[in-house]
Amino acid sequence: MKIFELKCITYLKQDVSFEDSFDSISKFINYSICQKDEYKQKHNQNVFNNYCFGSFFPIEKDKLYKKGNTYYFTFRTIDEKFAKELSNLLRANINNPYLQIVQVEKRDIKQFFISEIYSATPVVVSLKKENEKSHQLFWTLEKSGDILELQKQLQENLIKKYEEFFGEKLNVSQNFIQLLEIKNHKPQSVCFTTTKNEMQKKIRLIGNKFRIIPNEDEISQKLAFLSLGVGLGEKSSYGGGFMIWKRQ
Repeated sequence: MKIFELKCITYLKQDVSFEDSFDSISKFINYSICQKDEYKQKHNQNVFNNYCFGSFFPIEKDKLYKKGNTYYFTFRTIDEKFAKELSNLLRANINNPYLQIVQVEKRDIKQFFISEIYSATPVVVSLKKENEKSHQLFWTLEKSGDILELQKQLQENLIKKYEEFFGEKLNVSQNFIQLLEIKNHKPQSVCFTTTKNEMQKKIRLIGNKFRIIPNEDEISQKLAFLSLGVGLGEKSSYGGGFMIWKRQ
């Protein structure tokens, strides 16, 4: 297995707050993707996106990314063809009011043994709704506290993504997570805006920061590595669950 990484050097045309950075990058990526019919059709379907991205770097102390400065964000996917074509689509998107990609550095990452992974952006896990009218709730230590259920949902999400993309079943005997440590003292969030009837609404996705030690067996290592390419948990196309790693 490989993942394909794009380091996107970005020039800001306007100030962007840390809270709004996920929305700015997500909308830029979505617009770029939809310039090609093949990806536009997939984007409008209820299928896994199989990519993830992090926020701007370096992080400003005042959490405000400044107009006229250059930052970068990292995009990863498990789809080699998509990565190659998106590199050109991102650079061609020059009319965005907030940012412009000035350079894309590409690299392929072959699977390696992972001793630890960390969430650079909040990992979002939905709780099942009790009824259709209830508001969407997200896993937090305070509201749920069921670590085993959390680990189960994280694993099931990765298995579905793996089996859909690679077209093969995984014979799983245990959860890929050996140890999960919650790093935040209070829930974290990823924000994005939607527009309906010319009215903008800010949506806040609630998540958590994790340190995870995966098990050492082949399938656990596959799933841990996969999380680096597609994100851990849900809402990776909005910036959720972007993971970094520690080699042994």
